[in-house]
Amino acid sequence: MRPYVILNAAMTLDGKIATQTGSSNISGQKDLKRVHELRKECDAIMVGIGTVIADDPRLTVHKIDAGPEDNPVRIVVDSKGRTPADARITNGDAKTILACAREYKDEIESSQKYETFKRKGVRFFYSGSTRVDLVSFMSYLHEEGIEKLMLEGGSTLNFSMIKAGLIDEIRICVAPMVVGGANAKTFFDGEGFEQMDDAVKLELTDSYALDKDLILTYRVLK
Repeated sequence: MRPYVILNAAMTLDGKIATQTGSSNISGQKDLKRVHELRKECDAIMVGIGTVIADDPRLTVHKIDAGPEDNPVRIVVDSKGRTPADARITNGDAKTILACAREYKDEIESSQKYETFKRKGVRFFYSGSTRVDLVSFMSYLHEEGIEKLMLEGGSTLNFSMIKAGLIDEIRICVAPMVVGGANAKTFFDGEGFEQMDDAVKLELTDSYALDKDLILTYRVLK
């Protein structure tokens, strides 16, 4: 058993989730409210360590009317334990779980910032050898009572999750802009599939305009 996983993101028409310099202000105000309504519906929200380092996100519900009880559990997939001790996801606004690889456990737990994390109530889950075993981690989260999980990237984690068959639904905001850039992050990066026949197939289940943006919802076909 595992949580129902919804991948949500905003991208430009050419599939970029950020420029090559890291700028990621893509969707409009109404879409931001949509995102926070989705956060409120979910038990947890998960990102990769790259997102934490680049954006230092809060991962809370704050663009709509909500209280502290509406904040989902914040999860970071961070194989090497690189999350900064002062990252905003480690504050007291909500519970936080860091998923790390077993090879780095001793190094992580002997570091000075580990004590800071423990004082803040940050929990750790170790799996896999050099990279987090996402299948095992999803099973653990389900055992912890997380039934609906919102995945917010980044692009490498997105691909790892969909390749492992761990994404059920994709909700994407397509903004009417083009930024280009060979080094700009796309919606899915990672190693990719070698053959088009190996690509993960989707079914469009909903689409609508939201101001200038286009919202698309897909079911991931198994």
